[in-house]
Amino acid sequence: MANGQMASGIVAGRLPDDEIAANFDDLHAPFAPHEAAVAADRCYFCYDAPCMDACPTSIDIPMFIRQIQGGHAQSAARTIFDQNILGGMCARVCPTETLCEEVCVRETAEGKPVEIGRLQRFATDVVMAAGEHPYSRAALTGKRVAVVGAGPTGLACAHRLAMLGHDVVIHEARAKAGGLNEFGIAAYKSTGGFAGAEVDWLLKIGGITIEVGAGLGDGLTLGTLQAGYDAVFLGMGLTGVNALNAPGGDMDGVADAVDFIADLRQAGDLAALPVGRNVVVIGGGMTAVDAAVQSRLLGAQNVTIAYRRGREAMAASRFEQDLAASKGVKLMFNVQPVAVHGNGAAAEIELEYTATENGALRGTGETVRLAADQVFRAIGQKLAGAPEGLAIEGGKIAVNEAGRTSVSGVWAGGDCASGGEDLTVTAVAEGRDAAMDIHASLSA
Repeated sequence: MANGQMASGIVAGRLPDDEIAANFDDLHAPFAPHEAAVAADRCYFCYDAPCMDACPTSIDIPMFIRQIQGGHAQSAARTIFDQNILGGMCARVCPTETLCEEVCVRETAEGKPVEIGRLQRFATDVVMAAGEHPYSRAALTGKRVAVVGAGPTGLACAHRLAMLGHDVVIHEARAKAGGLNEFGIAAYKSTGGFAGAEVDWLLKIGGITIEVGAGLGDGLTLGTLQAGYDAVFLGMGLTGVNALNAPGGDMDGVADAVDFIADLRQAGDLAALPVGRNVVVIGGGMTAVDAAVQSRLLGAQNVTIAYRRGREAMAASRFEQDLAASKGVKLMFNVQPVAVHGNGAAAEIELEYTATENGALRGTGETVRLAADQVFRAIGQKLAGAPEGLAIEGGKIAVNEAGRTSVSGVWAGGDCASGGEDLTVTAVAEGRDAAMDIHASLSA
């Protein structure tokens, strides 16, 4: 149809190009050198630093901030990369407000923490902008390791293994590496093609080959990998999406939020991306917030996040909730979808109010209808096609603290593995730690 129009009133070009470009500008502007120096000067350089304990990758935060304060940004970046090779992306997307910055002594005393995330970005950007890679490979071991998934956990695992002298082949189902960082993060958090640039920079270590277009179950089996490699690391994330399970959930205009975000991240022209006039996002996590906020930034007039429990149970942080509200997104709590109404295409969504009794969620029978020509499902993802023989725990691949699965010679980490939070920084830590255990096993 003309002007990008689709069924159910979903159209492109709701806003002028220049307004969309401004809307999707960097959420947190990078520090200039003098700004970084001033921000670093606020750090107390605590001996028993609570911020370091709160970081899933255990970066020595006081150390790298002191190095920035002393004018040694490259040394600061090395301190960061020693623990988190994807420190540049994590500086952009980590919920620092609920991790390192939440426990900062300045936050406790003054309600204003040291801006650790922005300082981390400053240091890592200095090194990456120079095109430098601070690591070289150890003597080659002759061992080959297969990594499934080129997302944060797979990349972190592959880099550490390559640095230790092993050769690594990453098998990625999509046509491009990056995983969540490339396809699942809001565009205003990772601007200017940073995710792809970070992958290119990481690969400068050498010894890593990425083969795209083939994932497990798509011409690739665990048995084949075990036969062809000395060890296997599974980091393919969660590719299945939970169903809406409500009448009308298959109408035109109802879609997965993860697909919407991926399409947006890969769009060459955001103004050409269709969006509804009245958008409702079902869910309460980061994906729900990212889909809702970006719908508003594309020009949707009314955007609502509908979450089945109360605000305090919402997986998205209060910072993210407030960000959504500041962009004009309405947050509705204690409501669950019971039906999508329309004549073949979504026009309204019917929500039932909920209550919690003795820890169990129930519907109250009272309902409300909202105009909705576009409905996004952001109600969680699940493991799709787990290889046979692997123990499953809580719907994910069961692993021990080192990432070992129930199958000898196979490790797993990131969102597809049990334990830990579904955060980029946690995925990096799990990939790094699994690599160290793989190395120890191959060196025994």
